[in-house]
Amino acid sequence: MIEFRPSDDRGRFDHGWLDTRHTFSFADYHDPRHMGFRSLRVINEDVVAPGAGFPTHPHRDMEILTVVLEGSIEHRDSMGHTSVLLPGEVQRMTAGTGLRHSEANPSPKDRLHLYQIWILPERNGLEPGYEQKEFPGEERKNRLRLLASREGREGSLTIHQDAALLGATLERGKTVVHRPAPGRHAWVQVARGTVTLNGRKMAAGDGAAASGERELAIAGMEPAEILVFDLA
Repeated sequence: MIEFRPSDDRGRFDHGWLDTRHTFSFADYHDPRHMGFRSLRVINEDVVAPGAGFPTHPHRDMEILTVVLEGSIEHRDSMGHTSVLLPGEVQRMTAGTGLRHSEANPSPKDRLHLYQIWILPERNGLEPGYEQKEFPGEERKNRLRLLASREGREGSLTIHQDAALLGATLERGKTVVHRPAPGRHAWVQVARGTVTLNGRKMAAGDGAAASGERELAIAGMEPAEILVFDLA
C-alpha cells in the first residue's frame, strides 16, 4: 500500500525571513492524521532569506538530519562545532541528553533551501553528537546512495535508530528501485523535480508512505532529487 502526501496538503507558514512547509505536525501546525511515519517524526522544507536564520535553541532526545539543496548553512552548537554545510553535504546531530545550536544563512544575497529531518532515537539519554559528510554528485547520480544508517554503513552518517536515509539525483528517463526487506516500510520524498513512483506522478514537495510493497520504482520525468527512508 502506498499513501501519497501532496505538497500542497502540508502545513505552511511564511514568516518573511522563513518560508517553511511541514509534512508532519510541527510547532503551530497540528494534524492528528499526520504525526509522523514509523520512527520518522519531522520532515520540514525550509527556505531561509539571505542573512537570516534560526537563533540558538535547545533540542534533546532526537536524531536530526539536515540536507541542503541550495545555498549554504552556518552551524554552531554547544559542543563547540562551527561549520558551513553546502549542497551535497548532510549533517547529523544526536540531541541526546541536550544541546543548543543555531543555523543561519551566511549569504548576504542568496537564499538557503534545505530539508530538516527528525528521527526518533532508539532510546533516550544518548550522548550528544555531531557529524557532517559530503556525498559527491557522481555517487548519487541515477542511483540510491546511502546517506545515513544505524551502523554508518558504506561511509554514511551514523544514526541511533533502525532506519536509513538514501538519496539520489535522477536524469530524465532514469529509474532507481528500492526493495524494502519483508516487514519494513519506506517514505519517499521528492526534493526537486518530477518523478513517478510505481507509475504515479509526484512533484517537488510530494511525499509517500509505503508499507507492504516489494518494490518501489522511482523514475525521473525531468531532472529530480529524491530522499528515500527505509524504516522498521
